[in-house]
Amino acid sequence: MTNQLRDAVDATELRTRRRALLDALPKDSLVVMAAYSQKVRSKNIKYHFRQDNDFLYLTGFTEPDAFALLYREGGEDTLVLFCRPRDKDAEVSFGKRSGPEGAVTVYGADSAFIIDEFEPKLLELLKGKNRIYVSDELNRLPNIWQLINRERLQTPFDVPKAYRQLSALASVLHPMRVIKSQAEIGLIRHAVNASIAGHKALMLAAAPSMNEGVLAATFMLEIAKHGCVDVGYPNIVAAGNNACCLHYEENCCTVNEGDLILVDAGAEFGNYSADITRTFPATGHFTPAQRRIHNLVLAALDAAIARVRPGTRWNVLNETCMEMMAKGLIELGLLQGSLDEVMTSESYKRFTVHKTGHWLGMDVHDVGPYQDDSGNWRELEPCMVFTIEPGIYIPADAMDVPPEYRGMGVRIEDDILVTEDGCENLSAACPRSCDEIEAFMAGRIKAG
Repeated sequence: MTNQLRDAVDATELRTRRRALLDALPKDSLVVMAAYSQKVRSKNIKYHFRQDNDFLYLTGFTEPDAFALLYREGGEDTLVLFCRPRDKDAEVSFGKRSGPEGAVTVYGADSAFIIDEFEPKLLELLKGKNRIYVSDELNRLPNIWQLINRERLQTPFDVPKAYRQLSALASVLHPMRVIKSQAEIGLIRHAVNASIAGHKALMLAAAPSMNEGVLAATFMLEIAKHGCVDVGYPNIVAAGNNACCLHYEENCCTVNEGDLILVDAGAEFGNYSADITRTFPATGHFTPAQRRIHNLVLAALDAAIARVRPGTRWNVLNETCMEMMAKGLIELGLLQGSLDEVMTSESYKRFTVHKTGHWLGMDVHDVGPYQDDSGNWRELEPCMVFTIEPGIYIPADAMDVPPEYRGMGVRIEDDILVTEDGCENLSAACPRSCDEIEAFMAGRIKAG
């Protein structure tokens, strides 16, 4: 078996990432990182392990219960890993461990030790390091402040003391993660292509009287054919009014004859996620009301995509979507007032209840700021990857809305790569328009 992350993001890239981070830190810095722990589902049944993404981004280490130290000394960048020891009995039951030797030979650490040696090695390396940057999302280092102060507290009164600063590593690392390398883009592209195949399989399989869970499983089967054994987030397969719940995950209801089915699903490959949403009719044919709402959402999405290029500020994309949808909702009679009045009062938010995009990468809602320290919206740059996902949601209990619009949610989401002179819609091959969807779904009759 191969490791997708190690195969695509090699040791050279990992070293480049660590070098870039240390270049951004003061010279007397020490980075302390905690990996995730293995979690128990029930008794001796464990959840499938997924590493902390910051830890993974800098070390490539995929095993639980580990620590890492990163620093620069004499111009040399050094990564020290602390991990579980080899254990023959445990490995027979739960899989092979790398141990300290494998942490060096397989994962490229400069040195490695069993996890019990972490605290003494940390205390040793603190000498001369006055700025400590910590990555510890699950609070596995609750005594870090006491550790870094131990030397000062135990130093005689007439000996110089070290007054150390403790900072969150995320403040430096997360802005770096926004710009993707070519290897990262390749992993995202593969995840997107697998997801496109999954969404297409769903459209071909869907029919009234089916259960949402069968469709969710259909997606999983298809992406597995592309080497994707996991998803970046739980599949959302929401028929009819269920689509008005943004993060509907139950996937347990029966699809009714007139339902639209909103599918928000993204495969994960090499720990990088896709995130695609399509909305299509269970019967294969949109009603006139469904078509009007779908066309409006797609027009907003395409208007925003047309604005994507280096130098465009992030907020422009959301504002473009919201203005387009507000204008369309007024024209359909679902909102009252002029466009200026609707935008000023934000009455459009009744039906457009979320922002229309986010960074995409190792986290499906990937890390990194959308504004700079002065509060200015970030300008787009080449090799940024993000989603644009406008949506309109009209719940079944919206009794002041004409009945043909009630009980539907329409969201369309594409994955966008910023290029040197514009952008690439990575998910464009997944049927998007009403005509494309109907034509594609017509093929299920022939296939059947």
